[in-house]
Amino acid sequence: MANDTLKTASVLAFERKLDPSDALFFAGTWDQRQASTDWQPVAIREKSVRGTISNRLKTSGQDPAKLDAAIQNPNLQTVDVATLPADADTLKVQFTLRVLAGVGAPSACNDAAYRRKLLETVAGYVGEHGLGELARRYAANLANGRFLWRNRIGAEQVEVRVAHLQNGQAVSEWTFDALAHSMPALTAPTSEADSLATLAAVIESGLTGGTHALLRVTAFVRIGDGQEVFPSQELILDRGRGDKSKTLYAVGEVAAIHSQKIGNALRTIDTWYPGADENGPIAVEPYGSVTTQGKAWRQPKEKQDFYTLLDTWLLKDKAPPVEQQHFVIATLMRGGVFGEAG
Repeated sequence: MANDTLKTASVLAFERKLDPSDALFFAGTWDQRQASTDWQPVAIREKSVRGTISNRLKTSGQDPAKLDAAIQNPNLQTVDVATLPADADTLKVQFTLRVLAGVGAPSACNDAAYRRKLLETVAGYVGEHGLGELARRYAANLANGRFLWRNRIGAEQVEVRVAHLQNGQAVSEWTFDALAHSMPALTAPTSEADSLATLAAVIESGLTGGTHALLRVTAFVRIGDGQEVFPSQELILDRGRGDKSKTLYAVGEVAAIHSQKIGNALRTIDTWYPGADENGPIAVEPYGSVTTQGKAWRQPKEKQDFYTLLDTWLLKDKAPPVEQQHFVIATLMRGGVFGEAG
């Protein structure tokens, strides 16, 4: 029965439960994977190129002579680039992942009644469904190497090793052939199904508070001697004249992928939105936003967005379908500020 007196808290925030580090890049050879501690860091360097004008131009009403001159001008630019050395054919990408407990417990909430109702609702979900389905999907995105982004495309071989660390020591470790996994279906080949299930159980235990879960993830990507690799690109908001047209991210002197981008890949588990059968998994976001597609897949008018589902569940006591309950809980794990709009 709906509680007419219960209102959404004006201050409501959650901390993320999957907390990755930046992913650092190293270079070596495929046969050196066992002795991977001696690999050299991948550095970022500048290069200047003389390209051509290839962007779409406004041609209507333009002076043909001026248009011809514009097309003939060279496109001069300075860019950052990261590549493997000429004698190294494999990229090593490594990061750590903390899995934290306290799913559904807000880090800030200024309404005691709402907080109590929220905790009861999440506890009911965990008691009925557990966190196994979400943990399995997170584990699948570790095993399939989705966090490699563009570095995974065109690779000859991709091996992902996940170690469960306790007191600085690996107590268990799993090895996956990433290219054998189905990224759209988030499934493992039969030969690695048991390993994936065990990894998922460790993640679930971390989320429920059973066992602290700190994972070290190492991926080896065989792409060829001297090939270009792809760290994160920095967003430069205040560009001055003469600046580089592309700036890549580095930690110290080592090329890297932002922790936010790693987190986005790990939470690409939402297959419950309208259009998922054709589009595949997207990252868990309140409105199902995918910036590369310029689209929000969970529109409020369709009542599939996080806020509508959460309010229906908490304020109206109407539990959404099970798959949408998974989405709501996954969004709480994502973290964010979800208070009532002022």
